[in-house]
Amino acid sequence: MSSSGTVAKSKSKTILVKMVSQAGTGFSFNTKRSRLREKLTLLHYDPVVRKKVLFVEQKKIRSL
Repeated sequence: MSSSGTVAKSKSKTILVKMVSQAGTGFSFNTKRSRLREKLTLLHYDPVVRKKVLFVEQKKIRSL
């Protein structure tokens, strides 16, 4: 029986990532993806150019 009382945290299955527009507008949004999946790329609406453009994952923000 352990008296320390601490429990090891397990890694979360999802992470929050920043998606940046490839249209060069600087518009970005946050989304979540599976930790095991490769970097995300997707088509999403960019309100600056008012059309769907390619967004790529720029960086991990935090674990969820």
